[in-house]
Amino acid sequence: MTAVRLAGVFAPITTPFDPGGHVAPARHADNVARMCAAGLDGFLVAGSTGEAPLLDADEYRVLVAATQKVLPEGKTLLVGTGAEATRQAIALSRAAGDEGAHAVVVRPPSYFGSVSPPESLVAYYRAVADASPIPVLVYNMPKYTHVTIAPAILEQLRDHANIVGVKDSSGDAGNLAAYRRAVPRWAVLAGSASLLLEALELECTGGVAAVACFAPQPCAELVSAFRAGDKAKAAAIQERLKPLDREIVARHGPAGVKAAMDAAGYYGGPVRAPLTDVPAAERERIARLLAA
Repeated sequence: MTAVRLAGVFAPITTPFDPGGHVAPARHADNVARMCAAGLDGFLVAGSTGEAPLLDADEYRVLVAATQKVLPEGKTLLVGTGAEATRQAIALSRAAGDEGAHAVVVRPPSYFGSVSPPESLVAYYRAVADASPIPVLVYNMPKYTHVTIAPAILEQLRDHANIVGVKDSSGDAGNLAAYRRAVPRWAVLAGSASLLLEALELECTGGVAAVACFAPQPCAELVSAFRAGDKAKAAAIQERLKPLDREIVARHGPAGVKAAMDAAGYYGGPVRAPLTDVPAAERERIARLLAA
């Protein structure tokens, strides 16, 4: 399999919808181009922040193609392709590869999670990785899936040639550290801007942070400062990012991220039902947070 660069900071970019509720690829391409110019290393399309469970297969293709058209050389395109059925995850992964994605980030199935043994997760990831034309990352997102991927699961998957990393959105630095120990040869990406510096200190390779959708430059500067050995600057930036992560991303999810993007001059736009947009008063509070 082709090697893929999984280091630095990635934006789990939102999916822009027009007022009629349709995907707006031109808006998406403009957001991607402007965020790249701010120093990001790549994007995760159709992740949780991208409202992936609310998209259909054709919309996945449209978003990946629109991203690929404007993605500069050297930037990495990841696509979320997890699904409830193994065959669905395989189909989405193949489609992502066909449209030019570099790797897929695969959430676990969750609907039958309470009656599914750990072995079923191992079989799921192996089957997707066997069939995917591009490398696979495991995606741990217990807040939304209510399924926690234990480090022992990663240990059972670590020798698969087409599984190359894990994105951990547990928000737990201890879990990140356990993942790093379990899969020392994999890329390990933190799923929270609040843990970006700590992840780098744990020798993780970077992060996929929703804050990067509306504050890409500080996220990129944190990584640059850390790599340059300027721990004081990196720590100062980390402290600026924490309230944005806590009060916008964690509190409101995709709707909050989109409101922050609108306030920062990007196109956020509406969320898709059954999600609801943040109310006007909260949008004003988000704008004040960004201004501060």
